[in-house]
Amino acid sequence: MKAPNEIPTPQGSASQWLDALQWRYAVKRFDPQRTIDPQLWHAVEKSLVLTPSSFGLQPWMFLVVTDPAVKAQLPAISWGQQQPNDCSHLVVIATLRSIDTQYVDRFLQDTANTRNIQIDSLANYRKVILGFLHNSSEQLADWATQQGYIALGQLMATAAYLGIDACPMEGISPSKYDEILGLDQSPYATRVACALGYRHPQDGYASNAKVRFEADELIGRI
Repeated sequence: MKAPNEIPTPQGSASQWLDALQWRYAVKRFDPQRTIDPQLWHAVEKSLVLTPSSFGLQPWMFLVVTDPAVKAQLPAISWGQQQPNDCSHLVVIATLRSIDTQYVDRFLQDTANTRNIQIDSLANYRKVILGFLHNSSEQLADWATQQGYIALGQLMATAAYLGIDACPMEGISPSKYDEILGLDQSPYATRVACALGYRHPQDGYASNAKVRFEADELIGRI
């Protein structure tokens, strides 16, 4: 294992990384006969665990759906899109409906244990977090949802790097997903989903050129 401050050795060039991002697109049609290798999938799950979050609170759960019987129910509540049924793995990103003091204290205790420090040394940090939680429930729900989108970005980038196709999916009925996936009575609520697998050879969208504004229009420099 590398030392904490040791810079990792790049496994590929910058051009290889950009090639992977150029290669990816939002797959419209997956090949239902192809599945993701378990070792590759383990790396995908690890990347989700490593996703950064505000305060480090990790207000999410990543539900991986591979059961064919469950996946078959999802197109009907996904605007008729077949990706949830045909993909290899569907990741449903669910975030906390609310965050309370007990959750914060559990996180801080885990921090103290992991870093081998006294829990009292985190007292000021605890005050900062609890102060943030004084925001309205609507603001906190919006904040948690935004954290979920950080995870979605990390998931898609990781998939591209590993040569796995993906399709982010907002066109779903979150409440219906909650019912089918058993989340409706849980502390978590569906926010967004991402289908992963391999593109079907006949998915014509794979050959479409990417449409992006020029970098000078999107990137400001001061």
